[in-house]
Amino acid sequence: MPNLPDRGLFIGGVWRPPAAGAQLSIENPSTGAVVGEIAEARAADIDEAVRAARAALDGPWGAMAPADRGRLLGAIGRAIAERADWLAELESMDVGKPIGEARADARALARYFEFYAGAADKVHGETLPYLPGYTVFTQREPFGVTAHIIPWNYPMQILGRSVVAALTMGNAVVLKPAEQASLTSLAVAGIAQSAGLPAGALNVVTGTGAVAGHALAAHPGIDHLSFTGSTVVGASVQAAAAAHAVPVTLELGGKSPQVLFDDADVEQALPLLLAAGIQNAGQTCSAGSRIIVQRGIYDRVVARLGERFKALRAGPAWADLALGPLISAKQRRSVESYLDLGRRELRLAAQGEIAADAPASGHYVAPALFADVPAAHRLAQEEIFGPVLVMIPFDTEVQAIEIANGTPYGLVAALWTRDGQRLLRLAKKLRAGQVYLNNYGAAGGVELPFGGVGRSGHGREKGMAALHTFSTLKTVIAHHG
Repeated sequence: MPNLPDRGLFIGGVWRPPAAGAQLSIENPSTGAVVGEIAEARAADIDEAVRAARAALDGPWGAMAPADRGRLLGAIGRAIAERADWLAELESMDVGKPIGEARADARALARYFEFYAGAADKVHGETLPYLPGYTVFTQREPFGVTAHIIPWNYPMQILGRSVVAALTMGNAVVLKPAEQASLTSLAVAGIAQSAGLPAGALNVVTGTGAVAGHALAAHPGIDHLSFTGSTVVGASVQAAAAAHAVPVTLELGGKSPQVLFDDADVEQALPLLLAAGIQNAGQTCSAGSRIIVQRGIYDRVVARLGERFKALRAGPAWADLALGPLISAKQRRSVESYLDLGRRELRLAAQGEIAADAPASGHYVAPALFADVPAAHRLAQEEIFGPVLVMIPFDTEVQAIEIANGTPYGLVAALWTRDGQRLLRLAKKLRAGQVYLNNYGAAGGVELPFGGVGRSGHGREKGMAALHTFSTLKTVIAHHG
């Protein structure tokens, strides 16, 4: 087991116990065993964290020049890169992610710091032509105190794309990681402190979503809220923030389509069709979980993808197999209920296995591929958040787009065809925040703005767009005659 980071609350640059003294257990999903505890914050702790963030804006952090912020963020990123193996081991144990995937997430976190460090002094305003005798310009300014509630499926990556972008713009941050996955957030706080981040610029408060998360979302002292998680919880978080007219960035669920036409390069597509659906055991908001295939190649794709599914194995994180466990027994039961429904009502085209040496107390499910699924079926409409893919045939372009856009979600979509005109024509018709043409995922793409439409949320993180998300635009109008 890796050495655990400090597990108190990190508030105002100080590690402290929660005011009520409560603790939460840390479970290893690969084994089901309790491996430690974290502090359970309550409303009083959240209030202290918001106050500490506000004080940082009035202190050295608020006075720091953008170029100096960039240098500091770069130093934190280098320190994270040096400790990437430790962070990966923590993440792998905490959420059950195969160690290879966890290492990739640690590298991505370091890359977020590197990317935004270089951007800190490059966010410019504009000079606007106006009436004679006036000079008008705009400038980007931090909101002030930003709150970040992040989920358990990609703790390091989502910390990177939201928290680091907010710090880059000079905001002071209060971060509430998911109670199931707090260790790497606490570790990053310790690394940032050692690198010289001023007290209060980053505060980490662990606890439950129902108590600590709600208290943070409803706090009158925050100026912007970023939430990543389920659509249902996102709606309640937005309602809580709305009471104080706090702007909210929401990245919620998805039921992302991959559309293959008869002329698609099937062999090129196959590994990405598989990876996009089963990465992180399917616990990915952008999972390409609906495979929509033109009838001329449909049977071939079902057969070829089925061959790959049958070779999949789910096992403990340290085995570094194609899939690790699900995050919890509750999530396993939820996914199993969908699998039971699919077996009763649909055609199971292929299924992987749970490795023979996987601990019986871990939270494993075998990945499943269902074929000939009606577009309106629950398995084709609802976000399962597990390694379950559905295949849907179509005949015409019009059908393909109707099926692809036929859910309440709109996070990611992909088109596979050799017809360049079709790619450009249909990319405009897909209802999604990101559209991939003959690829999927693009290796994570720190530089690529990310977010959804519809029930997938609103606002954008990642890339330079995130710096606009975590800043407010001021217009200055000077009359000089």
